[in-house]
Amino acid sequence: MLQIENMQEKDIEQVSRIEEACFTLPWSAKSFEEVIGKPDALYLTALEGREVLGYCGAYVVLDEADINQVAVKESSRRQGIGKKLLEELLSRLKEQGITSVTLEVRKSNQAAIALYESLGFVLEGQRKNFYEKPMEDAWIMWKR
Repeated sequence: MLQIENMQEKDIEQVSRIEEACFTLPWSAKSFEEVIGKPDALYLTALEGREVLGYCGAYVVLDEADINQVAVKESSRRQGIGKKLLEELLSRLKEQGITSVTLEVRKSNQAAIALYESLGFVLEGQRKNFYEKPMEDAWIMWKR
């Protein structure tokens, strides 16, 4: 059964493997260690038993949050895990008084864009050449 929990140190090794598989410029394990538990950050993992199937995280500034990572293990995609993670993240952010949430997404990542739109995010802008390896523009999406 899927559990959504705060990311913990014990999760970092598995999270790092997913991160490396999903992103061309992945965060290091040390980066995750430094961010979990900070008062201005919220990182969650989706667990089945002890296996990490996905994770997401956001930084909080005043009444806004910036989602900077969402990833699901390739073998676990298309099962609603990303949506469950984001619904829990958004719920917890709302409980903290967050009224606006933003994120960037590769403009070619149609699956992610569809997921974000299903959660109420709206395209509000673009960042030219935001991503590297390969170079690509980012869509800026907001949920207010």
